[in-house]
Amino acid sequence: MAHIIVTGNEKGGSGKSTTSMHVATALARMGFRVGGLDLDLRQRSFGRYVENRQAFMAREGVALPSPEYRTLPEIDPAELPQGENPFDYRLSKAVAEMEPNCDFILIDCPGSHTRLSQVAHSLADTLITPLNDSFIDFDLLARIDPATSKVVGPSIYSEMVWSARQLRAKAGLKPIDWIVLRNRLGAQQMHNKRKVGGALEQLSKRIGFRVAPGFSERVIFRELFPRGITLLDLKDLGVEKLNISNVAARQELRDLIKALELPGVEVNF
Repeated sequence: MAHIIVTGNEKGGSGKSTTSMHVATALARMGFRVGGLDLDLRQRSFGRYVENRQAFMAREGVALPSPEYRTLPEIDPAELPQGENPFDYRLSKAVAEMEPNCDFILIDCPGSHTRLSQVAHSLADTLITPLNDSFIDFDLLARIDPATSKVVGPSIYSEMVWSARQLRAKAGLKPIDWIVLRNRLGAQQMHNKRKVGGALEQLSKRIGFRVAPGFSERVIFRELFPRGITLLDLKDLGVEKLNISNVAARQELRDLIKALELPGVEVNF
């Protein structure tokens, strides 16, 4: 069966689609068969990233390792089993159709709570939650005492992940490996970084996730999206000499793939 990777965060602007695209294409570059689904049916940032890539390859006459992207299948209402939620059915059908031909399936969830997102979390073998490195976004995971900065309790999103874990346990599936990425790290505000880092370490032991390094705030990521390319494509496209920022970003991607500890994956880029 394919290993399912879900990127989830109920707040927008955390870099989910950038993370999804770079993880998916990195795995494709290493020779794995990768499928992709975008459950944000309105904005479709991950889907548009893949479509930009396909258009770029057609325009430039180049072939780049890419995920096999699909949209959720439309269904005939008469096909829907009695009592089945149509969104559940469409997602299950998409995954079932992709699994025989994929080693990994990457599912990008919307930056909001939806039925599709809830179901996708219960399918996750690996859950990646990109998090902007601030207490504003930390609130996604837990409530903080403003006077002491101590963790008071889990947030609604953490409780949703807990529910997904319980569903998997009841179904006899292996536990979700939950990784929280400290994303969009800036060069300044070192004191705040230490406080956020300390709070994450404290919370990770309490609700069961691993903390991993994500991507720093870099202009390059905004420049890559319109063409649908990633950091690993630059040399293939004739960029022989990467600048220091690009080299550092590639190292961040390498560190991220290692931190995910995906089955059968040995980083070779």
